[in-house]
Amino acid sequence: MLALCPAAVDGAAEAGMFAGIDSHKDTLAVAVIDDGGRAVVVRQLPNDPAGFTALSALAAEHRVERVGIEGSTNFGWAAAMHLLETGIAVVEVPPGLTSRERSGRPGQGKTDPVDAVAIARITAREPNLPTVRPMEGLPADLRVLMDYREQLIAERTATVNRVHADLGWLRPGYRHRLPHLTNSSHLRAALALLENDFSVRATVTHARLTRLLAIHAELAGLREQIAALVEQSGSSLSGIYGIGVFVAARILAEVVDVRRYPSRHAFAAANGSAPIPASSGRTVRHRLNRGGNRQLNRALYTIAITEIRADTEGRAYYARKRAEGKTGREALRCLKRRLSDVVYRTLRADQLTSPLQPLTATA
Repeated sequence: MLALCPAAVDGAAEAGMFAGIDSHKDTLAVAVIDDGGRAVVVRQLPNDPAGFTALSALAAEHRVERVGIEGSTNFGWAAAMHLLETGIAVVEVPPGLTSRERSGRPGQGKTDPVDAVAIARITAREPNLPTVRPMEGLPADLRVLMDYREQLIAERTATVNRVHADLGWLRPGYRHRLPHLTNSSHLRAALALLENDFSVRATVTHARLTRLLAIHAELAGLREQIAALVEQSGSSLSGIYGIGVFVAARILAEVVDVRRYPSRHAFAAANGSAPIPASSGRTVRHRLNRGGNRQLNRALYTIAITEIRADTEGRAYYARKRAEGKTGREALRCLKRRLSDVVYRTLRADQLTSPLQPLTATA
């Protein structure tokens, strides 16, 4: 453990202390600040059980009220869980906020200790940061399954593109008979094209087609698993037009516990659908928020696009915004912000009517 700044002076361990953690694969940069934003101690700890023990001892020594972590769902997950077990409040600090805090203090560069101090200051200043909660039970299972599904889809896309290129070499003009490779019947038809061809390219293409058939079967099985978990959650999200099994699963997996967000505005800020004020003088305007949870943001986009394509309230709202002079993209962003409120109210209602459902079991 390397101490990067002087130890706390007498009286620095009073109330109002906050900590920030910049997490990495092997290390944790930790900073403790006082209520004036001054760094009391900055240390580099190993990202392992010994480091977690030192981290909790440091927090106890300085009576830290709240810890902010950047990367609490990635390299900082184990450290966050250890702190929660010791009874310390832990919040997630988005990387965008860290970057802006760091850029507001020019001349210090970018290092892990600098980022840790920036994270600590954000933790002290921002009261509505989402709390980190244990990822276990149904939300954790949904996240694992949804992440694996996206991995399989990415692999399928890359493999299909490669097969199309190979078939262009092996069977010129095949696209007139087989323009797509999107289901099992298409894949078997492609295999039939290679029958009795034992060239190296044909053999490799045959193996790729076989892998695509396996992926197709895996995706079908995943859909059944995910649908069963969404039904088990008791969520009423599927009652919102545009939310199918996968969108509902992604929302449940990312939100975990809706009580992490004290208001619909906090939820919108966390999912990136709330615009950022960018006014100056007499000019009052907002700009696009490119931060927040991008998985939740993509789910809202999917709902919005689906509603626009049908005769829904969302489509009518979108049309009203266009009539006000907004561009298509601006109207879509307005609709996403409104849908964020709808999703938030639905999750809160589910929590009140089914207090024992998996979404709230981690409180």
